[in-house]
Amino acid sequence: MTVPIALTIAGSDSSGGAGIQADLKTFAALGVYGASVITALTAQNTQGVMGIHHVPAHFVTAQIDAVFSDLDVAALKIGMVAHAATIDAIVAGLLRWAPAHVVLDPVMVATSGARLLEFDAVEALRRTLAPRAQLMTPNLPEAAMLLDEPVAESESDIVRQGQRLLELGCAAVLIKGGHMHGPESVDYLVTRQGTLQFAAPRATTKNTHGTGCSLSSAIAAGLAKGDGMETAVRKAKDYITAAIAAADRLNVGRGHGPVHHFHGFDRG
Repeated sequence: MTVPIALTIAGSDSSGGAGIQADLKTFAALGVYGASVITALTAQNTQGVMGIHHVPAHFVTAQIDAVFSDLDVAALKIGMVAHAATIDAIVAGLLRWAPAHVVLDPVMVATSGARLLEFDAVEALRRTLAPRAQLMTPNLPEAAMLLDEPVAESESDIVRQGQRLLELGCAAVLIKGGHMHGPESVDYLVTRQGTLQFAAPRATTKNTHGTGCSLSSAIAAGLAKGDGMETAVRKAKDYITAAIAAADRLNVGRGHGPVHHFHGFDRG
């Protein structure tokens, strides 16, 4: 048996709920071997981000080359990229190693409000990184920031912003609707062929730390296992919905706790 391999390029969350840690937990829960390239170290917990230490771009390059030169990476998820030099290193790595599947989660601001992407790096993400992605997965505020527009408040606005994001060069855009209100959380997969909706009941919990990271890494896991895009997104939506619904069973931290990545293994 050969296990599928997925790589995450992202920042480290010292509390374990988001970033690299969430991605690796998601890969493991879904039967995929996870490798990692760390772009930044964060001092954070469930209550906020206290500090960020950027990994030098040359060492991001070293990590990328070490992984791809040895491991048969089937899919790649990119999360927190921090600043422009890191983006340049990642883009150069993508050109060298040409992974088949790239999922870009444009992490820009933490739930606590801490900025995770420098202002001068936004244009680099738009211009050089987005065109290399098979799928980009912004939430509503991130989509608005990438387009310099107000946050979408209607389905038609969400679809229109998704279509505008396609113009950056990515093959598909999944705009996550978790910031909307209503009994359901609806995500919108926008491609040049049309738009698909993925709806799930909205859970009543404050413990949603790492939701976006985990959804994008779950999609990457599906692609690594050979799923098509629609199937990978649908399975990932089911996974994260169940992880959020089970989050209160963990009781981790005093703030916004993590989702339950291993809910499928919980026999308690």
